Amino acid sequence: MADLDRPALVGRAREVALVTTALAELGSDGGPAVLDVTGEAGIGKSRLLAEVAALAGRAGLTVLRGRATQGEQHLPFQLTADAFADAELHTALPADLLAAAAPALLGTGRMPVRADRFGLHRAVAEALSRLCRRGPGLVMLLDDVHWADAASQELIAHLVRHPVRGRLLLVLARRGRQTPTALAATLSRGADGAAVLRLALGPLPEPEALAGLAAGVPRHLARELYTAGEGNPLYLLALLHAHRAGSQLPGVLGPVAPVAFPDPAGVPSWLGALLLDELSALTERRLSLVQAVAVLGDQATTPLLARALGLSEGPELGAELSWLARNELIRPGPGGRWALRHPVLRTLVYEDMPADRRIEVHRLAAADLARHGASPVERAHHLARSLSGWDAETVAVLCTAADRLAGTAPATAAQLLAVVLRIWPQHGEPAGRRARLQLARARAEGVTGHPRESRALLHAVIGEPDTEPAVRAEATALCALLELQLGRSPRLDVLLRTELARTPAPPPRQAVQLGAALGLSGLLAGAPAAAREPLAAALATAEREGDRAGAALVLALSALAGAYGGRTAEARRLADAAAEAVDAMPDPALAGSGEALTWLAWSEAFLDRHPQAVRHAERGLELARGSGQRYLQPHLLTALAFVHAQCCRLGPAAEAAEEAEFLARSFGGGELLAFVLSVGQPVRLLTGAPDGPGPLATAQEAVAVAGNADGWWATTARTMLGRTALACGDPVRALEVIQAAGGGARLPRVQPSVRPWLLETLVQAGLALGRVEQAERWAQQAAHEADRLDLAGQRGAALRARAAVARHRGAHGEAVRLLDAAAQEYASCGALLGQARSLLAGAGAAHAAGDPAGAGARTDRGRRLAAEGGARLLLEPAGPVGLRTVDRLPAPLAELTTRELEIAGLVAQGLSNQAVAQHLYLSRRTVETHVSAIYRKAGIHSRPALAALLTRAAAS
Repeated sequence: MADLDRPALVGRAREVALVTTALAELGSDGGPAVLDVTGEAGIGKSRLLAEVAALAGRAGLTVLRGRATQGEQHLPFQLTADAFADAELHTALPADLLAAAAPALLGTGRMPVRADRFGLHRAVAEALSRLCRRGPGLVMLLDDVHWADAASQELIAHLVRHPVRGRLLLVLARRGRQTPTALAATLSRGADGAAVLRLALGPLPEPEALAGLAAGVPRHLARELYTAGEGNPLYLLALLHAHRAGSQLPGVLGPVAPVAFPDPAGVPSWLGALLLDELSALTERRLSLVQAVAVLGDQATTPLLARALGLSEGPELGAELSWLARNELIRPGPGGRWALRHPVLRTLVYEDMPADRRIEVHRLAAADLARHGASPVERAHHLARSLSGWDAETVAVLCTAADRLAGTAPATAAQLLAVVLRIWPQHGEPAGRRARLQLARARAEGVTGHPRESRALLHAVIGEPDTEPAVRAEATALCALLELQLGRSPRLDVLLRTELARTPAPPPRQAVQLGAALGLSGLLAGAPAAAREPLAAALATAEREGDRAGAALVLALSALAGAYGGRTAEARRLADAAAEAVDAMPDPALAGSGEALTWLAWSEAFLDRHPQAVRHAERGLELARGSGQRYLQPHLLTALAFVHAQCCRLGPAAEAAEEAEFLARSFGGGELLAFVLSVGQPVRLLTGAPDGPGPLATAQEAVAVAGNADGWWATTARTMLGRTALACGDPVRALEVIQAAGGGARLPRVQPSVRPWLLETLVQAGLALGRVEQAERWAQQAAHEADRLDLAGQRGAALRARAAVARHRGAHGEAVRLLDAAAQEYASCGALLGQARSLLAGAGAAHAAGDPAGAGARTDRGRRLAAEGGARLLLEPAGPVGLRTVDRLPAPLAELTTRELEIAGLVAQGLSNQAVAQHLYLSRRTVETHVSAIYRKAGIHSRPALAALLTRAAAS
């Protein structure tokens, strides 16, 4: 039959041109880091990748190629190990880096016990960077990514989100509909920017398809075959081969259209029948060899084929394999391996095999691997496929493999445990052992982004009457964490209190975990006072039992409850105690208790202890990654994003926020995603243009995913929507949203420790709308609350609020004094973003006060801080007709805000209020409010007067 995997490349001139350009731009700032080739089965993805390889080779680039296979989805890093098989890793990489990246580079045979898969991702990225530097560049081709194992998919997603520095082009080929959602979403977000270039392959144009693939076939028949094959080259080649072999193709040609029922291989059923029909004339031995190759996949070597089929490894077997190769049913590959000529054919053969025959080949392969010293991880795939009933020895191997994979490939670990639990006998094996395995599977499901599946398993463990108390208590504590991620369940407190009240009581260590979870539940409900009692009881138990890790966790949560609730002195004392406890403990003692570092970092962030918060969050992140506590990582990354943003380190803040968002989305959204999006919002506003629909859309999504919840995270999402609305020039919406979320004008439901910060937002919005008296009341409340809190950052916010009122009333000198004091407050705690904002605002006030030299000095200092931190918005304020810097504005315009200047410029160009609203994504009412404020501040009364004023300003 014609070679289905290497037909002539026809009809892809556009795609080849794009690939050529991408290779020419390799490593440049404007070029893509990833080519994402998508299309249905047989459309020519693999053929295009072969062309990419040829083009890269002619350009002198190093080419690595890997292919995922449907039958090896249980093998962690099968795809990436296949790609690195021909790389000179031992000479190109230092031994420590090769060891750190070994599972992904060398395969499951190098799988360490309980490794950190995120550390492994970074090691692979570093390995790729080094390989790039050894030559003119590197092209890595990964085919059939939709079939990639979960570990390889996670690694690919990491490389897409964090492109390797250097001359590397990652080329992926996949079927779009079969690609897992998380990876598809990552690639879609990359395609929205410049990092990913998507090449969606459609049907071949008819003239080119017929000229290139159907030469010698009568034109009318070729056109019929093209139509039946829908322009798909694989389908067309299969039809051409069948025609040349003498088939009349009933139901394909003629008036009856082909029936295209779905097939396991992803192709129409008529095509599957055509491909399998080739096998009907094979001898029994040859058919058995083809089937064995389909089952063994990457392990289909001649010796293993012989042993799996009970044949002698001699000339006769070699002759049979050669015959199959000559007839293009199988192909030789690297390492003496055999493969079917196309993945579609392999899937069809595998699914068409008798089940007992398929199981037997898997069983023989597993036994052969065991005899040759293969690890449990290497044997697990065949054992899982061959296990049809209880076998204690096989179960032990699968459990060992699952334990080893829990850190690097938890999705595979969960699948192996699911196999074991499915055949677990109802009687004869200890019920406690089954519960422990369910708990292990629940942990694996949780860390791979399946919290609902994990929660269902945990509820099964909790509800089983024979579950050991310690296991049930541990399951309850983990269930509580998952409930909090998914959206706080109203049953959660009842579940925790019931477990704490059981007779016999849960073991002390588990009681501490349950009490901590109950305290956290109250805190996330926005009721820190409700957290005090269970946390106090848990701390007493931990100290009595000498449970240092438990005590550290409870101290950290107690500190957070105090910081959240505005009890600053108490929070500082508890944070000191928690920090002393965790700092005295080695990493192994904290490895399974990363919660202590998580909540300590957040409490320190709220207490303006920024260096300590970063230190503890980074340590917690390293431990969480190493111990597989994926559910903690969004909280730790969000804490880092929050602190880095406050300290005007917006590059690291954006990176942490992006990774936190990816993880939160992989958990299925809910209140956690709402909180993560909200904390990352200031970074988005400061590192890009705030006026388009993007920032507002993100803030609105956060509110939407929070749903009807009313706790800490949901309230944060709603108040951040209000701040975003103000930043985007809509003070009306800002006031409405923030007051509704806060429970009224005085914001009684808002987190007390950040209330002055939000009151400053209300002041700015109120002044923009001319509500001066209300703004003054908010400024006074902010000052009072900031004094009570005794936090430098909140004092800075209160001073800025008072300065805004003073400047609005024309007291520019007073505004300068207040803004300078605010800058000092922010500087005292390292909050450089607030310092930069205050200096730039002070520059405007100084200019208005008649002090251009002071305005210039403050501008220079503020812009330097903003530039060093990456706050582009502060460096490039919007403004009309070239009016960019405060010191160039004439007095009537110096009073205008950045948004007012922008609206003034559009009005001066002749745009109506409605047109301005549509241009800036604002409501018409908001634009009208701004225009009234512009007229009032500039002392004019008409649009022509405004245009004349702006023209004179630009000319001067």
